Amino acid sequence: MDFVDSGLYRDITDFAHDTPPWVQHTAEIGTEAGLLVFVALFVLGWWRARHAGPQAFAIAALAPLATAVAYVCSEVLKSGVTQERPCRAVTGAAPSLAECPPHGDWSFPSNHATIAGASALTLVLVRRALVWLTAPLALLMAFSRVFVGVHYPHDVVAGLLLGTVVAFAAVRLATRPAVRLAASMRASSVPAVRWLTGPGPQPAAHRVPPYATHRRR
Repeated sequence: MDFVDSGLYRDITDFAHDTPPWVQHTAEIGTEAGLLVFVALFVLGWWRARHAGPQAFAIAALAPLATAVAYVCSEVLKSGVTQERPCRAVTGAAPSLAECPPHGDWSFPSNHATIAGASALTLVLVRRALVWLTAPLALLMAFSRVFVGVHYPHDVVAGLLLGTVVAFAAVRLATRPAVRLAASMRASSVPAVRWLTGPGPQPAAHRVPPYATHRRR
């Protein structure tokens, strides 16, 4: 699979070197910082789901676990393909903006793109409106791995696809048992367990109709 799109890789890395220094520095930082954004969204999704039903809570809890499964699959695939990094293999390419990973840290697929794809998909399962945030963030993270010179374009495309497919399958397969587990944990007598899962949906407070407060004269 080496050099399948080395020409496109050269074009992107040449473009990267023509951008202003602040863009290059932002890309170097953002390619890692995007992972922290997804972690923060996982925590927020879990916190909100503590006051939701068992199924919503189960999906929110499964989101980071499904992403971890996708990452493991990416690592296994890397070990089987053993594709060298383009920053070392493509002759005549501009130097990578990020430090080129050592030999043995293989290129295909991109772990970052896999995590980004899995995170984006599972967060959308938690809350559909997040698609407007997570999808662009995942695409930007994937592109940044080529931009800084450490992955081929096909590495990140494969990573995005792998992450979304594996994470979706993991959530679908684990949701039913996770729902049962969430329900039983909420019924636990251990305070820490109940805090972790949250109280679930609360009944709407009884409201007295406005007209009931008026006294007849």
